[in-house]
Amino acid sequence: MDFTWNAEQVAFRDRLRGVLAANLPDNWEAVAGHGPGSAEITEFSKAFCAMLATEGLLTPHWPKAIGGEGLGPWHQTILAEEMWGHGEPRGAQYMNVNWIGPTLMRYGTPEQQARYLPGISAGSAIWCQGFSEPGSGSDLASLRTRAVRDGDTYRVSGQKIWTSYAGLAETCFLLCRTADDRKKGISILLLPMDTPGITVRQIPSIIGEGDIHELFFDDCVVPAGALFGDEGQAWEIIAFSLTNERLGIPRYHLARAALDRAVSVLKGRGAFVREGVRAEAAKAAALCEAARMASYAIVSRRAGGEAIGAESSSARFATVMAERAVAEFVVEYLPEALADAEPYLKMHHQRGIVAGIAAGAAEIQLNIIATDVLKLPREAR
Repeated sequence: MDFTWNAEQVAFRDRLRGVLAANLPDNWEAVAGHGPGSAEITEFSKAFCAMLATEGLLTPHWPKAIGGEGLGPWHQTILAEEMWGHGEPRGAQYMNVNWIGPTLMRYGTPEQQARYLPGISAGSAIWCQGFSEPGSGSDLASLRTRAVRDGDTYRVSGQKIWTSYAGLAETCFLLCRTADDRKKGISILLLPMDTPGITVRQIPSIIGEGDIHELFFDDCVVPAGALFGDEGQAWEIIAFSLTNERLGIPRYHLARAALDRAVSVLKGRGAFVREGVRAEAAKAAALCEAARMASYAIVSRRAGGEAIGAESSSARFATVMAERAVAEFVVEYLPEALADAEPYLKMHHQRGIVAGIAAGAAEIQLNIIATDVLKLPREAR
């Protein structure tokens, strides 16, 4: 396999780097430390993503008919790597272009596509995902938030937790129960966040400002046209969506950039001479490269037109291992970096904390690999 980029891909990456250098403020690393769901980055992302849209760099992997450039999965990967390597200046909008938009293209009605896709491709839309609930975090099939059909509306009641970006989002991609069947009873509503009866409470944390929230739905009345797909189709839709999600977050690139920064700081202090330090850095670098190769193998298959399923969990878990290794290296050899001495390293560490939880818990990914990839028998109960 040839792992080198062709000239057009190199030029695309160089162009991205030039755009980033010209449009990120001098204090960007400090700003990025607020977290992708913060008011600062959310506000910045609207102007930044609008600029990317004007440059044809926000959704280049989308079809031209829907605001894209018709480029392929490798361009999407290069774009994501450069954005994540710079602390993701798209803020919450990275979610829109990678999986909310493509899921709308595949499953949305013409009315839903006309309503939501232009805002995403213009860089002005903020979304959140209403997935996890108290008592049913990784086990989505046990969710209890219920939507009851009432004529031309649904009445929604329940609670979500750990919902990223909800405090500033305009629309929620909401999983809810419309029937009692464990999986076939789950549906999706595209719920405007200004619907009466929604309460949003921020959850204080060390991973960012305004990044995660609780949502409470108190008999919210939603038009029946907000149903996304058919009733009971959510499991199929979210399988498609989550595959795009796991391939759209190249955390391995952020981890490797953080590792390179840490090594550079240590070299500057003359502290990278000990064999043990170099060996641990090499281990972390190897894990970053393993995650990158695992991701590239899947992107290569997607570029060849193959459907991607549970295999994405392998790349996802490899990335979690890389993130953890880099975070542990910094804690061990540059702990003062986490006290504002190095904003970039502090930012990586905060985001690394949730690497094994966001986009599907690492332990769940191992279960998926065991049962759906390796075809191992499920544990007897």
